[in-house]
Amino acid sequence: MRKCVIFMWKKTIQNENIKQENLSLREQAGADMMVLLENWRKHKRRRRACRYGLCGILVCASLVLGGLSYYNLYNRIPSVLRIKADTEQTIDLGVPLTGEMVAVSGQEESNIPAGAVNIDLSRQVTMTMSSDQSYQMNVKIFGILPFKQVGIQVIKDQELTPVGAPIGIYVKAEGLLVVDIIGGEPMNFRVEACAGREVTLQIKRGDDILDVKAQPVQNSDQKYKLGIWIRDNAQGVGTMTYIDADGNFGALGHGINDVDTSTLMNLDDGTLYQTEIIAIKKGRDGEPGEMTGMIVYSQERILGDIYYNGKEGIFGHCNEKALAMCTEEALPIGLKQDIEKGPAQILCTVDGAPKYYNVEITAVHLDHDNVNRGIELEVTDPELLALTGGIIQGMSGAPIIQNHHLIGAVTHVLVQDASRGYGIFIENMLEH
Repeated sequence: MRKCVIFMWKKTIQNENIKQENLSLREQAGADMMVLLENWRKHKRRRRACRYGLCGILVCASLVLGGLSYYNLYNRIPSVLRIKADTEQTIDLGVPLTGEMVAVSGQEESNIPAGAVNIDLSRQVTMTMSSDQSYQMNVKIFGILPFKQVGIQVIKDQELTPVGAPIGIYVKAEGLLVVDIIGGEPMNFRVEACAGREVTLQIKRGDDILDVKAQPVQNSDQKYKLGIWIRDNAQGVGTMTYIDADGNFGALGHGINDVDTSTLMNLDDGTLYQTEIIAIKKGRDGEPGEMTGMIVYSQERILGDIYYNGKEGIFGHCNEKALAMCTEEALPIGLKQDIEKGPAQILCTVDGAPKYYNVEITAVHLDHDNVNRGIELEVTDPELLALTGGIIQGMSGAPIIQNHHLIGAVTHVLVQDASRGYGIFIENMLEH
């Protein structure tokens, strides 16, 4: 009986142990399951986060690509399109859009019924326009959604004589250009005669005209000064681009800016002088080259008068001496929509006389933000590369010729690559 009780007790203990083991196993299994479940949840959250991240990246990439496509398409359409009067012109913009033509009368109302003239801009379009009418083309997506307005200017067809000769330039500013201010004092102009009395100066700041009172102060030399650094003239060397049938010239392809402030100088008057190139500093990548010219400011070396300085270049009237410099035949102008990527030439003087050198037009920007950078080009002529390294300072204004048409002028060198540079459309030079 005692043995039986002991056996029963041992059996009970064994059962309890088994229960404890089973409980431990269940608890362990539950803990393992919880760990697996938590890991699965973390994995699921990571996958969800990855999906959201990928979706976000795809959305952002789509927006960026869409924006770039929109920007590229927008810039492929010029804001202003010039057409030669009474001349058949072919337009090939190659964009998947349509344009509705509107003729603008003196009352700014179209005399063309709405929707009467629609143009498929994905194909070549040939048109002829009269010079006594202004036009506008409303560009649309799917022929419905407004996209861009294009002003169409009908211009007179003309021929220009490319020159490519170096010129000495002297311009006098209208008023005085403030280059720097010392001690916060205002502008200095003929103050010595004021004997220290307060003076009132008229200053043009942007489009605003201001009256400013200033008190001159004696310096160590007992002279009255206002404490500013000013400039009233500029000199330099450039290239003449063209002369027209009336003896008017265009040069530089960009404006004359103050060397310190980069401000476009308001011109009072200016003079062109005959000059000779006496030295050439060859351009290198990262280091622009330059032409050094000798200018003798004498009456017998005057070539003409400058009457306008703008972002498109300098313009004026030639005398007989300048007209005698024209050795090339007159060429018809080429509009920007006619320019092609590929071979072209520039006419410039780097070795004694104007000469044509080969270049490659690498890009044409029909609607560039900078009027001086509508054309991108690269010098490919071995002789010019050997002489100058490419495009150098003083070459600004060199005419660009393609397909026997004068299409533009050289304006700037690309500093990182001396063989490459920019040009302005000739039509922009003619609109000054």
